[in-house]
Amino acid sequence: MIPEKRPGWFSRLSFHPDVKATLSTNPDGYSPITSKSRIASFRYALAGWLFMLRYQKNVRIQAAASILVFAVGLWLTLTPVEWAILILIITINWMTEFLNAAVEAVVNLASPTIHPMARVAKDVAAAATLLAAVAAAIIGGLILGPPLLERLAPLIARALRLAP
Repeated sequence: MIPEKRPGWFSRLSFHPDVKATLSTNPDGYSPITSKSRIASFRYALAGWLFMLRYQKNVRIQAAASILVFAVGLWLTLTPVEWAILILIITINWMTEFLNAAVEAVVNLASPTIHPMARVAKDVAAAATLLAAVAAAIIGGLILGPPLLERLAPLIARALRLAP
């Protein structure tokens, strides 16, 4: 005789009907592509990243900027906290680009013709990307600027003395 499975603590909690409706929805029943494998999930994520690099011009610029920031950071021997902040803002910037592309793809699929609300969705997603890029530039300048000026000051002074 198999003992009856007792419900866990989570199932004994009382939720609002809206929350219960969401929690009772199994995504596997609504998606034609669901992965049972962590390796397959990783491949899908990699495919998404490669898609972005192939088709999104701004992401290629962002990749070059990320590599440049890492190279300058290594040259300036940043502190661990400075690295953490730079990595966080670079990651947020990449994430907003990816989410912007996802919103654009879904909107294009849902609204093949130009609709004012489709334009709003795409413009707002693009605004989030712009906000992240501006924040990244400001934070990058605050972190990299002072040590970069310190390293380049002798070169700049020498160049100015040589100038007529």
